[in-house]
Amino acid sequence: AVSVRTANPLPGATCAMVSREKTLVLFDVDGTLTAPRKTALPEMRTFLAKLREKVTIGVVGGSDLAKAKEQLGEDYLDIVDYAFPENGLEAFKDGKPLAVQSLKKHLGEDSIKRLVKFILKYISEIDDIPVMRGTFIEFRNGMLNVSPVGRNCSQEERDAFEKFDNESGLRKKFVSVLQKEFADLKLKFSIGGQISFDVFPEGWDKTYALRFVEDKGFSEIHFFGDKTAPGGNDYEIFEDKRTIGHTVTCPDDTVKICNDLFMK
Repeated sequence: AVSVRTANPLPGATCAMVSREKTLVLFDVDGTLTAPRKTALPEMRTFLAKLREKVTIGVVGGSDLAKAKEQLGEDYLDIVDYAFPENGLEAFKDGKPLAVQSLKKHLGEDSIKRLVKFILKYISEIDDIPVMRGTFIEFRNGMLNVSPVGRNCSQEERDAFEKFDNESGLRKKFVSVLQKEFADLKLKFSIGGQISFDVFPEGWDKTYALRFVEDKGFSEIHFFGDKTAPGGNDYEIFEDKRTIGHTVTCPDDTVKICNDLFMK
């Protein structure tokens, strides 16, 4: 079933009023435009080009720009109107940079070292994890990405960890410990994808991207994502009063709902 949390569009707004000037459609990447960590299929790129003729489109992803290009193509910034890597901490409009925010400046080196040391010690003491590989912490421009199994794992190992995590609740427990330990830093923790969770300052979730579009004259801002339940990295923007939120289960689901809403 499709979960939709509607905002309050303008009185009398209908699909017939869909336009590039008035309708913005934002997408998550993993599980929404692509299978997790996979590249976008040619059919999806074709679909986005057709959709872009009808509405303004943008992508709000947790990954950095390099990873977004791996998944959506080297021409990623040219195939969308708005691009928001790292939840919008890097922001682009028509391929040109709008702004950049930095975790390093915001938190300071002492707090980052404290956080990194604690995370690595905690991971080193997990006994029942199926495998451990490398890159347990990835330092991004606006967040830390923490992976108990290590981001260097194979797809088969990713799948095995995801199954283990679903059964054991490892990531949820890990996040709960960090929330208590680092309450003073006012951080948010967001579980997304198969193997990791993001750590970033409060307010630096995907709603951060909305500051670049909320005053651009759109009567409706739609958001499509798969991790829209509490704790998921799409939850805040899905629930935000400025958006009309749509929960999807896979890229095919995204295409179907968009066709129904915007292409008829």
